[in-house]
Amino acid sequence: MRPLVADIDLDALRHNYHLACRCAPQSRSVAVIKADAYGHGAVACAKALEDQAPAFAVACIEEALTLRQGGITQPIVLLEGIFSADELALVDAHGFWIAVHTQWQVDALLAATPRQPIPVWLKVDSGMHRLGFAIEEAASLWRQLSEASSVASLHLMSHFASADTRDNRYFNLQMTRLQTLASELAAPLCLANSPATLAWPVAHGDWNRPGVMLYGSDPLEVANEVTQQLQPVMTLRSEIIALREIEEGEPVGYSGRWRAPRRSRIAVVACGYGDGYDRHAQDGTPVLVNGQRCAIAGKVSMDMLTVDVTDVPNATIGSEVILWGRASSGEVLPVDEVARHCDTISYTLLTGVLPRVPRRYHGRSV
Repeated sequence: MRPLVADIDLDALRHNYHLACRCAPQSRSVAVIKADAYGHGAVACAKALEDQAPAFAVACIEEALTLRQGGITQPIVLLEGIFSADELALVDAHGFWIAVHTQWQVDALLAATPRQPIPVWLKVDSGMHRLGFAIEEAASLWRQLSEASSVASLHLMSHFASADTRDNRYFNLQMTRLQTLASELAAPLCLANSPATLAWPVAHGDWNRPGVMLYGSDPLEVANEVTQQLQPVMTLRSEIIALREIEEGEPVGYSGRWRAPRRSRIAVVACGYGDGYDRHAQDGTPVLVNGQRCAIAGKVSMDMLTVDVTDVPNATIGSEVILWGRASSGEVLPVDEVARHCDTISYTLLTGVLPRVPRRYHGRSV
């Protein structure tokens, strides 16, 4: 079999969720597992957390139904709400919670007659300028929803645009707007994403929404003592499938972008952009070969990439290659570091691992 596999450490997932809870002990933490749990497998990850997480969050009803079909019984929040009024029947039947961020969703909810009132998160735009009602509209909508027979519990929800950065001016502006509104309404809050959970206790509300941190990625611009405790959940693991010696000056790969600065030993690895590895990876992007740091040499191909292993004399066909994650020897190559070499973020690498890469689950929940 082709040696490329995505190893998923469910114990690390549980560790990271527990860390999120320790960051905000007065809050409840909804585990965000949208986009197939950021590429890790939503049902498997939910199963691993079902004895810890009081609720899960996904983007849309299709993702929520997949979890129900997988046996998940906890509340599931639809972070983008419904996309048509017809979905409210499924929301009612499966006990989903919904965000509302636009007027037609409110109108549909007010016109509905569900068997049980639906828990609602009213999303306000405090400065992200993506989804949500204007702050000035929120108070009247809150009161309207509070009186509706179709609505159960009601929370105030927003999203931070810059909680991951050292410059806290815009974060503080959003936070001030939200605190003023919440005080006026006596509203429970759901505000903190991963960076706010890790770095901004003032944003910890009745509910927090940790996402990418659950998978071991550090969302902060500068790591702190808490993010250093995160454990990688996905290890993208492959092997060397060919080796060759080339002379100084010889090119490697399409367009000959990389040329050997000396007589070099080049390893061919079974992984490429057809598997979801980023084609924009620069020469010098790190990989681990037998636990030792090496660098990509040449453009990533569809099914393969090439690595300079001149300084790894024990590299041979079949040697372990870690594209990101934890090596068998214990060394860790953070997905965030790889992402920087690809001029992207960890989210795109993790969610971009394609279905032809098998997921192999490990841990107490398997």
